[in-house]
Amino acid sequence: MINVADIEKSSLPVVERFYSLQGEGYNTGKAAFFIRLAGCDVGCGWCDSKNSWNLNNHPLIPIKEIVADIIRHKAEYVVITGGEPLIHPLDGLCTLLKKNNLKILLETSGSCPISGIFDWICLSPKRNRPPLPDIYKRASELKIVIANSSDFSWAEENRLLVTELCKLYLQPEWSVREALLPDIVRYIKKNPQWTLSFQTHKFINIP
Repeated sequence: MINVADIEKSSLPVVERFYSLQGEGYNTGKAAFFIRLAGCDVGCGWCDSKNSWNLNNHPLIPIKEIVADIIRHKAEYVVITGGEPLIHPLDGLCTLLKKNNLKILLETSGSCPISGIFDWICLSPKRNRPPLPDIYKRASELKIVIANSSDFSWAEENRLLVTELCKLYLQPEWSVREALLPDIVRYIKKNPQWTLSFQTHKFINIP
């Protein structure tokens, strides 16, 4: 059994934490408190959070302080993201969040073993470091970033591994979205099991 007193003494490397709206995927538009953890073992060339990759560039924040900040904002949903958040053991953070009746959403590439308790898992697989097998059956949402035409076949490879209940999203890589959007629209019209996801937070200029 996890000791809450021990949890409150532990820390995690935090890049940023903020209250905003979820901009992508199934939960788009929901108010949520975001915790972006440092460290990544994937290293996508088009990543828009490259400043999160280096663990040593970000302060260790006590878990107790992180949760207190969330409570002050009166958030209902908490999004744990990165970097790759599963680099870190998340059992302690999730336990304390659940103790305060918060709903926990995870955004992960699935490259590391899962830890923690989650209400929703968004799996966004990357070719250069594919997910571990266990994550597929636990994914609530599969979000494939489309950066070139070969990513459609990658999307289908991963679709076959998730459950029938998993929501399926194709999202254009932001820097080439205008060029790729027509292809994505055509693909979804032919394969309507997929839904379009956009980084709406970038359009409305919020974190």
